[in-house]
Amino acid sequence: MFLRKLAFLFVLFCSLSKGYAQFDAHFNNYFAITGYYNPAYSGNQNKLNIYGTYSLQLAGFTNAPQSMFAGVDVPFKLFGKKQGAGVGLFTESIGLFTNQRIWAQYAYRTSFLKGTLSFGAQLGALNVSFDPTEIDFGTDSDTSTDPAFPSATVKGLSLDVGLGVFYQHPKFYAGLSAAHLSAPTLLLGETNEMKINSTIYFTSGCNIQTTNPLLSIRPSMLLETDLTSYKLDLTGRLFYKKDNKTFYGGLSYSPSISVGFLVGIHMGAIKAGYSYEMFTSKIGISNGSHDIYICYSMDMNFMSKSKNKHKSIRIL
Repeated sequence: MFLRKLAFLFVLFCSLSKGYAQFDAHFNNYFAITGYYNPAYSGNQNKLNIYGTYSLQLAGFTNAPQSMFAGVDVPFKLFGKKQGAGVGLFTESIGLFTNQRIWAQYAYRTSFLKGTLSFGAQLGALNVSFDPTEIDFGTDSDTSTDPAFPSATVKGLSLDVGLGVFYQHPKFYAGLSAAHLSAPTLLLGETNEMKINSTIYFTSGCNIQTTNPLLSIRPSMLLETDLTSYKLDLTGRLFYKKDNKTFYGGLSYSPSISVGFLVGIHMGAIKAGYSYEMFTSKIGISNGSHDIYICYSMDMNFMSKSKNKHKSIRIL
């Protein structure tokens, strides 16, 4: 038993020295939290937006990854120019690791062709901690005093920088962004470090109106890569509008990784949804990932002195 625990710790600390291939958490409802991936999205809806999401991955496993994100963004005008600002808070627990991030975003927006082109920047802090106190080495081992293994919680803190560009058209959108551009290296204790690789995101989607005015189709995609590995998410949702409510259902597919289903509702200023991701590996259908999100949008009249009568062109 002790050898198995020691082997587990060896693999764990090897991952510390090399870092993760892709550090950021994955959310199946990525289309609802674009600000998490791209700072240029801040203020894009011409409304005050408050949104949050929670993800439980690998359900049924002990110490399964849990991720939470909450964000706020708002549009405003300065010197007659359209701009946007936002803040975000992210926390994640993976086994004995806890990852936390906080950031501020700024976006400059300008009209381009029939849409809006935005350029954004993000500055924040990234904190990673490792808590070994729950590890049981056994009473017959001197490993707990080995300096290679911390005996108490260790933390690493670093600045975090990101950039992005986003284009919103009444019928489609596309965005390109880069996170962790500073490629921070976090020192955990005296002997271990974790390097966070830069990650590139590309997202896109469109709105396809059917011959039935009550039905529309909205395909979307998210590609994320650190130029070593990549993950592609393809999503298709069918929307049905009834009175002042809109319902949707859909499917998602990540090649060689997972399939999933999605459901959601738009009701006035509130949008909410749920998705379940089933891995195509031997992990099993019942040990998939649960995602929920909720968004609230409100007119704040920050864009002009007169009442803002513009409707959001967001098709996400």
